[in-house]
Amino acid sequence: MLNKLDDFPIHQTPEPIAHPATSDRNVYDRTWFNGYAADGSYYFGIGMAIYPHRGILDCAFSTVRPGERQHCFYGSRRAPMERTDMQVGPFRIEVIEPMKRARIVLEDNDSGIACCLTFSARTAAIQEARQTLWTGARRTMDATRFDQFGRWSGWVKTPDGEFKVHETLCHGVKDRSWGVRGVGERESGGAPRTPGGICFLWAPLFWEDHITHAIFFDGQEGEALVREGIVAPLYASEAEVPGVEDGKDRRMATARHRVKYVPGTRLASSAEIDLVDIDGTVRTIQLEPILKFQMKGLGYGHPEWGQGMWKGEFATGHESFDPHQLNPLEPWHLHTQQVVRASDGIRTGIGVLEQIVAGPYAPGGFTEFFDGAKG
Repeated sequence: MLNKLDDFPIHQTPEPIAHPATSDRNVYDRTWFNGYAADGSYYFGIGMAIYPHRGILDCAFSTVRPGERQHCFYGSRRAPMERTDMQVGPFRIEVIEPMKRARIVLEDNDSGIACCLTFSARTAAIQEARQTLWTGARRTMDATRFDQFGRWSGWVKTPDGEFKVHETLCHGVKDRSWGVRGVGERESGGAPRTPGGICFLWAPLFWEDHITHAIFFDGQEGEALVREGIVAPLYASEAEVPGVEDGKDRRMATARHRVKYVPGTRLASSAEIDLVDIDGTVRTIQLEPILKFQMKGLGYGHPEWGQGMWKGEFATGHESFDPHQLNPLEPWHLHTQQVVRASDGIRTGIGVLEQIVAGPYAPGGFTEFFDGAKG
C-alpha cells in the first residue's frame, strides 16, 4: 500500500504513509480554507478530508453574499491509496508550493456552482497547541492544526451570479489539521452516555501588520479545556513569507472571551476577546459580526452530507438555502462562522468568529441541549 509520498524521508512509523499510526476509525486528515471580502460582501468556505479507516475522501465548497442564498456543493468518493490525489469529481485542490500557494478548482457541474481560486500566504505556518478532549476515559479528539493567513484571487460562480475575487480585498485562512475527532455516522452499541455541553470559539483576525488568533474549548460550566492566544507577523507579499515557520509567533499566557447572543439563538451578536500577555498586559478586542455563514455548507453536522459519511463509490450533491429562514436552534444550524470587524481601541481589523455551543453552557445561560439566549 505504497504511494508517492513514500519516496520522501518523512515516515514516523515503520509503516507506509497510507497506514495511520492509530487504528481509531475516526482518524482524519483535513485541508480547510475560508475567504471573505473585507467589506463583508461575500464569504466562501472550502474543505476536503480523507478518513483512511472509513475509506472515504470528501469535499465541499460553499459561499454566501448578503441578501442572497447560501450555495453549497458536496462531493464524496472511495478514498484513494494515493494521498496526493486530492480530487473528487469536478472538485480538486492543487498544492502549487507547500505553505505558500494553493489553487482550488470546482469545474462546471449540475449544481451551478463553480470556482477557480488561488490562495497566497501572508504568514508563516502557525501551529496551534495540540487539542485533546476526553469523554470519560476515551480520547474523543486528539488533533494537531496549523494555520496560515493569506489573500485570494480568482472567481466564483453561483446560480445567483458570478463575482470576482481580488487579492487586494479578499482575506482568508488556510487550516490544516489531522488526528482523531468525531466524524461520520455515529457509533452504535454499548452503554448509553449522556452528552455534555461544550463551547468552541475560533477567532483568526487580520490587522495592518500582524495577525491575532484565539482558540477556545469550554466545558459546560465554562471551565477552560483549551485556551490559546497568538500574535504573529503579517508579511506584505507571498515572496517575503518563510517556507515553513519563522519563529516569530508570540504565544500569550492565556486568552479569555465574553459573548453576547442574539435572543432566542446561540449566535453571537457581539464578542470580546482578551489576549493576556506573559507580563500580564491585556489587549481587549471587540468583535462586530457583519455576515453569517452556516458551517453545514461544508458538511459540519449536516444530516445528509456530514463529514466522513459513506455516500457510495462516488457521489455529488448540492443545495441552496436562505440563512435567515433557518431555525437557528436545530442541531445542524448551531455551527457558524461570522465575518467580523475588530477593534482594540487603537487599531481596526477584519476576521472571522467561528462558534458552536451545544448542550448546557452556564456562561451563556443555556440549561437545555438546544435552548436559546434569553431576551
